[in-house]
Amino acid sequence: MNKAIIIGATSGIGKGLALKLANENYTVGITGRRTKLLVELKSQKPNLFYPKTFDISDTDKIVEDLEDLTKQLGGLDLLIISSGTGDLNEKLNYEIEKRTIETNVTGFTCVANWAFNYFENQKAGHLVAISSVGGLRGSRIAPAYNATKAYQINYLEGLRQKATKLKSHIFVTDIRPGFVDTAMAKGEGQFWVASVDKATNQIFDAIKKKKKIVYITKRWKIIGTILKGIPRQLYDRM
Repeated sequence: MNKAIIIGATSGIGKGLALKLANENYTVGITGRRTKLLVELKSQKPNLFYPKTFDISDTDKIVEDLEDLTKQLGGLDLLIISSGTGDLNEKLNYEIEKRTIETNVTGFTCVANWAFNYFENQKAGHLVAISSVGGLRGSRIAPAYNATKAYQINYLEGLRQKATKLKSHIFVTDIRPGFVDTAMAKGEGQFWVASVDKATNQIFDAIKKKKKIVYITKRWKIIGTILKGIPRQLYDRM
């Protein structure tokens, strides 16, 4: 039986992936800040879910919590980082930016670093992280969110390069969603909004195929190509 940990399993994509993995006969460590939601989720698959309450931004405890959860599972094959935050911040409130960085950069790095080292020691494993199409360019209405997602994209690329040099069975997958129908989808003018079920099905398919970079849904790759191609002088005026 495969063993997985999902960071941020209390709602949205993380919760959807937890249920999907359990249905595919995975034993799953589920984490998040809200204990009540973890308990409710465990009740749906009591023999397959192992809950652990912690905040990804509390880096003083992350390693201890991950090691404890891994022992409960009896090992680890797959770790998914689905925990993230981001708010519209046109007034550039520093507290919003700081909170975003603590979660999406500091906490993310602590978990990814631990997971990669764990997989390197056992010479196999799969690290998956939910970044964003937003990480491809900056944003005037959510500067820290887009910037932190760009950090994640580049950090994952660095780990993927490292895994290749090690010539081991370590895989790193960067999941880049567009709009998914979750609490994270903020702002007006949203289009191509995917349901959580559709998003999680495509993500699980990408995990099985050990893909390196995946856009969710698939047609968001078109938007990604367009975004990267817009000249800086034009983008600055948008």
